Amino acid sequence: MTSDTPLAPCSILLLAGGRGQRMGGQDKGLLEWHGEPLIAHLHRKTRLLSDDLIISCNRNLEKYAPYADQLVHDDEGDFPGPLAGIRAGLKAARHTHLLVLPCDVPCIDAALLQNMRETAAQHPDKPLMLRHGEHWEPLLCMIPVALSGAFETAWNEGERSPGRLMRTLGAMALQCPESDSRLANLNTPELLSTHHTVSD
Repeated sequence: MTSDTPLAPCSILLLAGGRGQRMGGQDKGLLEWHGEPLIAHLHRKTRLLSDDLIISCNRNLEKYAPYADQLVHDDEGDFPGPLAGIRAGLKAARHTHLLVLPCDVPCIDAALLQNMRETAAQHPDKPLMLRHGEHWEPLLCMIPVALSGAFETAWNEGERSPGRLMRTLGAMALQCPESDSRLANLNTPELLSTHHTVSD
């Protein structure tokens, strides 16, 4: 499949509903990097890719609303983890696939997002996760919405690991270079203040 092949529309979920433990409990998506909240960087990278941009957030809904077509939140209190946000996104998604990104990867670029979509289109019934080296990135993934029921079943059986669940469902890997700067995870105050790369 080439980049000239038309891709079916997908829904996009930006995960901003965490507790922000590594950030001292701050709402990570609203922390500034290069003069803008992290969520603004992700919004700019994804806005033109979908007419169904969803943000999973559990607080500051009025601040996130301008960046999304839909807001979703966890159906259980006390920040039960990213799988809860993914479940909510799958339930709300208007298209056949859900592209999931965490709010703290502002260096992701258009080429990688395109590659994720193209690769997922070749395996439309399976989840896709990024992997660099031997390390899976379960929150950088693309999920067929048809698997929503399987996610619900696994959740009800006590599963809380998105990566383990998707591997159980036969997840495909999109391999990235081992130290791919596009996957820089700015999830501590130190990383946020020292990381300077901005990808288009």
